[in-house]
Amino acid sequence: MNWQGWAEIVFTIGLSVLLSWPLGAYMARVWQGEKTWLSPVLRPVERLFYGVAGVDPDKGQGWLAYTLSMLVFSAASFAVLYGVLRMQQQLPLDPQGFAGMNPHLAFNTAISFITNTNWQFYGGETTLGHMAQMAGLTVQNFMSAAVGIAIAAALARAFAANRGLTLGNFWADLTRITLYILLPLAIVFALALVALGVPQTLLAHTDAHTLEGAKQTIALGPIASQEAIKQLGTNGGGFFNANSAHPFENPSALTNILETLAPLMVSFACFFAFGRVAGATREAGALVAAAALIVFAGTAGIYVAETQPVPAQAHAGVSTAVNMEGKEVRFGAASTAMFAASTTAMSDGAVNAMHESFTPLGGGIAMFLIQLGELAPGGVGSGLYGMAHMAILAVFVAGLMVGRTPEYLGKKIEAREVKFVMLSALIMTVSILAFAAVAAVLPIALKGLQESGTHGLSEILYAYTSATGNNGSAFAGLSGNSNWWDTTMGIAMALGRYGYIVPVMAVAGALVVKPKLAPTAGTLSAHTGLFVGLVIGVILILGGLQFFPALALGPIVEHFQMLAALKH
Repeated sequence: MNWQGWAEIVFTIGLSVLLSWPLGAYMARVWQGEKTWLSPVLRPVERLFYGVAGVDPDKGQGWLAYTLSMLVFSAASFAVLYGVLRMQQQLPLDPQGFAGMNPHLAFNTAISFITNTNWQFYGGETTLGHMAQMAGLTVQNFMSAAVGIAIAAALARAFAANRGLTLGNFWADLTRITLYILLPLAIVFALALVALGVPQTLLAHTDAHTLEGAKQTIALGPIASQEAIKQLGTNGGGFFNANSAHPFENPSALTNILETLAPLMVSFACFFAFGRVAGATREAGALVAAAALIVFAGTAGIYVAETQPVPAQAHAGVSTAVNMEGKEVRFGAASTAMFAASTTAMSDGAVNAMHESFTPLGGGIAMFLIQLGELAPGGVGSGLYGMAHMAILAVFVAGLMVGRTPEYLGKKIEAREVKFVMLSALIMTVSILAFAAVAAVLPIALKGLQESGTHGLSEILYAYTSATGNNGSAFAGLSGNSNWWDTTMGIAMALGRYGYIVPVMAVAGALVVKPKLAPTAGTLSAHTGLFVGLVIGVILILGGLQFFPALALGPIVEHFQMLAALKH
């Protein structure tokens, strides 16, 4: 732990916020269907899609129609991806000759990618051919991210409307977000990665000879194109099993910085776009401040925990050095902490099994960031509407304390909205606790555990936390590719995604029909936005501790057990 590490953390978070501001302004224009500098090129393509699909982009949808369209699209995406994974041996561009996935693993993987979770119970380079990676996984990396951003756009319109009737058109939003935002960013980012040494080829592999004279087969494929949208869409689920810890996905310090900035930048940009569309730029700045505070606190905690000796090793006399297990030695502990905190504070399992190697406290912080709802800044779109939900809850409680009807962004917050906000929070909590409780006593589930005791409990909790939180990272001690884990974690992913989105859209439907109120003497001034952002950040942390105390128990108990053993 040194000043260079702290400077790197502050620089990364600060630069991501700075870059997200102009991107957010551009995204706001796309959300509103306005002309952009890409319109002359992409508007004909956009119209072509509408014509083929029979979509009228000017026909608005109420919250129920918008939500049903999203659910129908997600169901169709699941069916197509499941078919691709099951029948990949019948598809072209499978130079390795991989067979199709078994039904339970295909079910888990398909739900994983349509929900933006991107959990991997498989090794990409040893399981999937190029067509399945490109037409299956990479396409859903675009689509799942676009769905999340579309829901955020609909919520922003709900706050902007004055006695409105519709939230926009889901099919138009999906098309515009993909064409004008995600695709251009992915093309530029993929070209940058290729220039920096990330492979992009349709070859299956290449053979190399080691210094000892042995033959080594090195897997190759269209890696840069998948890596680009994986990071920009806060997806996780890389071409290789090791994800961004693999040198072909992340070959240098520069690519590491870019791959850390990309998801943070797009997620923060959704906050700024929300502020512009809702006419509340300063309030959006407060949300950004809260998100930045949480991700900095999480990164700082992991950085401190992971630059200390491991208590168990020190007690055994094995080592008194800092914990370098699971670290990116090429980039240092600060980069590892930044990557770990950002990928668990967002919907991104980009460093898939690294957290198993953390100290108990470091792993516990990563788990807690997911349990908090991945709000800092969260997945693309999903972090924004998750933070908005927490802000609604915060102003409702504040309104009760001062004895007046709460307002947020010019909309009165009443019992209906708060009930839906609490429903989304409870669905996440019940999914984690219920599945974990059953798995902790069921022999068929315990077969997948390599550890026992408090750490085994942590592995179970982390698995269902990551699945329900649509995160996709893992503790590597869980060997979960079995019918129980494939099925139950697939259900948890669906609950965490759609059990959260439907209440969000119900809140948007309740808000859009309300009048847009002008600020009064009782309205909190926007000039206190930064202060409010810090307060919301504290409320979120305390709220997370209130909602999920049992979930952090395993890592905390494990940490203090090790400290006690060290003292003795």
